Amino acid sequence: MAEFKRRTLTLSTGKQIKLYGNSIGIGKSLEVAEGYAPNIFSHISKEEKEKPIPAVSNPHQLTAEEIYELADYSIRLWLDLKDNIRKHGVNSPKVFNSDALR
Repeated sequence: MAEFKRRTLTLSTGKQIKLYGNSIGIGKSLEVAEGYAPNIFSHISKEEKEKPIPAVSNPHQLTAEEIYELADYSIRLWLDLKDNIRKHGVNSPKVFNSDALR
């Protein structure tokens, strides 16, 4: 299983991919990319009396149900990507959702 530590993605094959961001994302087109800005739901540290206090950043005031919906959406995209790779292979442009590329 893949593991992400210190901005390095290590795959079960031993291959390591250095990343500049802090996450990996998938878009509607099924293209995969690095994510740089944790700006929807993230962990932050607030300074209180010169001591960092862990906190949550939720600028859109998402509810638990809305976060579940976001997770389900992302999971569905990843599953679609897997299905398309099984069907077309990694060298075929048919892997991607061509409607979303326009």
